[in-house]
Amino acid sequence: MPEHRIAYMAVPKAGSSSVKSMLARIDHERWPALETDLRALHQVYPTKRFRPHRWRDTHRPGWFGFTVLRDPLARLMSVYTDRVIQKGDLRDSHRIQSGQSDLPADPDPDHFFANLPGYMAASSSIKHHALPTVLFTGPDLSVYDAVFRTEEISELARHLSRHTGHSVAVGQRNASAWRLGLDDLSAATRDVVRDYLAPDYDLLADHYPRPF
Repeated sequence: MPEHRIAYMAVPKAGSSSVKSMLARIDHERWPALETDLRALHQVYPTKRFRPHRWRDTHRPGWFGFTVLRDPLARLMSVYTDRVIQKGDLRDSHRIQSGQSDLPADPDPDHFFANLPGYMAASSSIKHHALPTVLFTGPDLSVYDAVFRTEEISELARHLSRHTGHSVAVGQRNASAWRLGLDDLSAATRDVVRDYLAPDYDLLADHYPRPF
């Protein structure tokens, strides 16, 4: 947002819809059209993978550059509860519906996470939301002026208010209707999830403890 000197690197399933709604409220002319249209919100404020040169070009002196992190386990679990159960992304997968993939479109949590690479290959949406955090933040979090956890969204709103001079309200968007946790998974699936999330917990060691 060059007009407000804000640079934000979004991480899928890490409060990005809520943060983008906050940014849209600052962009007064855009907010009325985006208030109820989540798809348009993400089109106006797209989530992109981190590129060092792009960040250097975007994050200029006097700008407020930030990212928002989420506990890796909670983030991955929400891929299932939101994208698989609520949004039905796998039912829209051409590879699954055409028989190019023999994976079921309505897997239980254990089957989904045990076959996560296959589901990521079958659905671009699942892939986008399940990719490691580092691909969106970069490997060095010190490039940001501030790093917030999803639990600190209210603090982010205060920072944005001070930076822009506009009152920024916190509004939760795209939250999963139900929660999934380690206790809901088999021991074998927990091992798969632990190994998949190990790099994320390495990156976010100063922000989230390992639950395994």
